[in-house]
Amino acid sequence: MSTLTPTADVVESPFDVASLARLANELFGSLSTGSAPSLQPTASAGGLNVPANPLPPGLPSGPLPQPTTTQFAGFGAAAPGLNLVPSGPDQAAALVRPSPARAPHALAGNGVPDVLLTSVPGIDGRAGSQLLGVPQAITPPARQAAAPEGYYFLEPAAGTAPQQPSLYVLDLQRHPGPHGHHAGEVPNKQALQGRRQPFDVHAIRRDFPILSERVNGRQLVWFDNAATTQKPRAVIDRLTYFYEHENSNIHRAAHTLAARATDAYEAARKTVAQFVNARSADEVIFVRGATEAINLVANTWGEQHVGAGDEIVVSHLEHHANIVPWQQLAARKGAHLRVIPVDDTGQVILSEAMKLIGPKTRLLAVTQVSNALGTVVPVRELVDIAQRHGVTTLVDGAQSVSHLAVDVQAIGCDFFIFSGHKIFGPTGIGAVVGRKDVLDAIPPWQGGGNMIADVTFERTVFQPAPMKFEAGTGNIADAAGLGAALDYVNHIGLHHIARYEHDLLAYATEALRPIPGVRLVGTAADKASVLSFVLAGHETSAVGAALAEEGIAVRSGHHCAQPILRRFGLEATVRPSFAFYNTCDEIDHFIAVVRRLARA
Repeated sequence: MSTLTPTADVVESPFDVASLARLANELFGSLSTGSAPSLQPTASAGGLNVPANPLPPGLPSGPLPQPTTTQFAGFGAAAPGLNLVPSGPDQAAALVRPSPARAPHALAGNGVPDVLLTSVPGIDGRAGSQLLGVPQAITPPARQAAAPEGYYFLEPAAGTAPQQPSLYVLDLQRHPGPHGHHAGEVPNKQALQGRRQPFDVHAIRRDFPILSERVNGRQLVWFDNAATTQKPRAVIDRLTYFYEHENSNIHRAAHTLAARATDAYEAARKTVAQFVNARSADEVIFVRGATEAINLVANTWGEQHVGAGDEIVVSHLEHHANIVPWQQLAARKGAHLRVIPVDDTGQVILSEAMKLIGPKTRLLAVTQVSNALGTVVPVRELVDIAQRHGVTTLVDGAQSVSHLAVDVQAIGCDFFIFSGHKIFGPTGIGAVVGRKDVLDAIPPWQGGGNMIADVTFERTVFQPAPMKFEAGTGNIADAAGLGAALDYVNHIGLHHIARYEHDLLAYATEALRPIPGVRLVGTAADKASVLSFVLAGHETSAVGAALAEEGIAVRSGHHCAQPILRRFGLEATVRPSFAFYNTCDEIDHFIAVVRRLARA
């Protein structure tokens, strides 16, 4: 069979990217010099204090580094068909093993032997356009090829003057607080003029079309990011492009669109693996979201390894999705659920975890970031405790992937799960990232097409992981959209996002804390940008409705985390949650509404 080498159609930009960047810098620099309401604390207020909320580990405490200008590479950085290269020993073996088995087979009802081929080597179903000899690369949309519009890094071009920073990027003047946390004065919004920043929040916001929406006659303020995040134009365009140019079912491709779709799907798998530092793409299973991911583990690994009298350990912070599947498993198997308690700030108590995890423990399943309180859980320490007892571990990263850099090898967990829609990707797509040796040893959950190597009426041979866990037609377009979302976040940099969101949280916390009747719920030293509170004399639903009338979207209720709210004597809270496209002006608007309610 002849081999055709794929070629790439290079789309040259008709614009001078350096000139565009310089013009954008000058434009936003001039905007940042305009007047803005001062938020200097009054003398009577005695100054504002930063909450006990240090920077996430690993972030620099000095001035932010300035990244270089980055050109968006468009869709599909790899040449079509490169996913044909075996990514692991199981896949390599699949290319040479005979398929199906040579043993005699029973006759079907029509008298036809139940065998098709006995000597043709098995072909990995993930082979794409290279197998078909499709030479053309997929041309990215013109709007992506024209300029790096999706990513607004403001490194000045050579010979140009440094730009003014974003008006809204905060940077606290930090010094050690009395408890070892970072503390200091929260500056007003113009205190940082002249300091260089990694991105301009105004330009970032233009990447998200829905942020220009008006609700009840007011500009939309999206503070419901812990429930779902908004989608950048790069993700929306990727979905549109898939349906316009690539739409097909995948694997065992027999035509060009099938090869394109296969390449898009498998490229997204590799992007996920790289994003969380998995050992290979064969450790990534696509699912509908975090809930299905946990249920998959419960119904495969759990069914195989949990028995009567065994114990499953979770924390008090868990979302219902990381409680209910384990309760169901425990009920089926006669096992027991054990809960790591939290202290009054909402942080897990490691000393209690050490007491709970022991010889009877089969699984530790914990969240990395609480969706209800924002607490960042020390998962590496918990996993270390579990590993000393040979306990399998699962980390729920649904709320962490959009705020923190995740390294599954450094964490050391056996399973890591997350949802795409929490990290600016589409709904209906997520991933289980599992250790390959663990995935190989557990059975599939669902049966059907796409996950089989060979089927007769006597027996079925399954594909190796991850394909044996992906029965039926996958969510192909949204997998490609998830890959685009992760690329978008990577280009901005999670360390920049974490730093900016940390400062937004500090700003909002110290503006909300002094309002009469406000009770903050969840004050752990290490938090992501979630701010849960209740207001005396007001139902949480009424606070949410009042904010909605002003165009401000927050979540009010139990946040599918009733046990942790009841730990604090509550059934519901109001939960604004911030992302890197939010601004201090939006927080000011939110605070003004809460103050008005408090006075009423």
